[in-house]
Amino acid sequence: MTRLPDHAIRITDLRKTYPAQGHVPPKEALKGVSLNIPRGSIFGLLGPNGAGKSTIINIMAGLVNKTSGRVEIWGFDQDVNPRQSRAAIGVMPQELNIDPFFTPRASLEVQAGLYGVPKADRWTDEVLELVGLTAQAESYTRQLSGGMKRRLLLAKALVHRPRILVLDEPTAGVDIGLREMLWANVRRLNEQGMTIILTTHYLEEAEEMCDRIAIINHGELVVEDRTCDLLARRGTKTLLIDPGEWRGAMPPLPAGVEAARRGDGQIALTYAPGLMQADRIIDSLRGAGVPIVDVASEQADLQEVFLALTRRP
Repeated sequence: MTRLPDHAIRITDLRKTYPAQGHVPPKEALKGVSLNIPRGSIFGLLGPNGAGKSTIINIMAGLVNKTSGRVEIWGFDQDVNPRQSRAAIGVMPQELNIDPFFTPRASLEVQAGLYGVPKADRWTDEVLELVGLTAQAESYTRQLSGGMKRRLLLAKALVHRPRILVLDEPTAGVDIGLREMLWANVRRLNEQGMTIILTTHYLEEAEEMCDRIAIINHGELVVEDRTCDLLARRGTKTLLIDPGEWRGAMPPLPAGVEAARRGDGQIALTYAPGLMQADRIIDSLRGAGVPIVDVASEQADLQEVFLALTRRP
């Protein structure tokens, strides 16, 4: 029985420098990125525009040659086993690169042929049903709406049954219905064992969907961690204290705690969980005679963490 790799993707010291063009100097797009993406995860690859995300994806897909470093996809070294590594990954690109004179069915059949999938092993009808294009299977793609074209891009990425699916800005400019359909399909594929790599500028999607997140900036890996640990380690938390009818002056609080009174009378106490414990803040309030009717908490969202990390020089 073939042993499955522990990591779907292993990237070691990956570097890419684009050569000078005319008066434009060389650009170092990746500066030694190392990254391990666990098998079976939904992994977020985030960063500002120009951070290097697309370069990483294009190198994994075999569309861009790296300058140096090592890339292993499903246990296959990209330099040693290029065909096997490329067959293990499917990419749903951001751009709508679809032949307008093909039908969705013909597009999938051509794509399967390019990957060398025998006709007996193709699952064109199932993929069309998965992405909700069965009724449009024989329509010309130029007649499809923008959302349907995005569904077709997802279908094309799945025709060869890849172990790893890369979604590059999959919900950019799409409506809520398509977004919900896409995420339902992604969860289903992940439950079946597929590893998902997601890039998105909708950080609330990454926070909700991803097990782990890596943030890239200026061609370098800034941080990589479990989503829950990243939020706890890098963000702030807010304790919401309901003091009932009490409206007294705020007592002195431990250093590093910021207090604000909200319109509904609650006291919002913001602190860094890595430097302060919530029970210490509560004890200081009780010691000062502040009544505590109820306590709730709010944690920093991914957008706060993202901005804090990518604003650094």
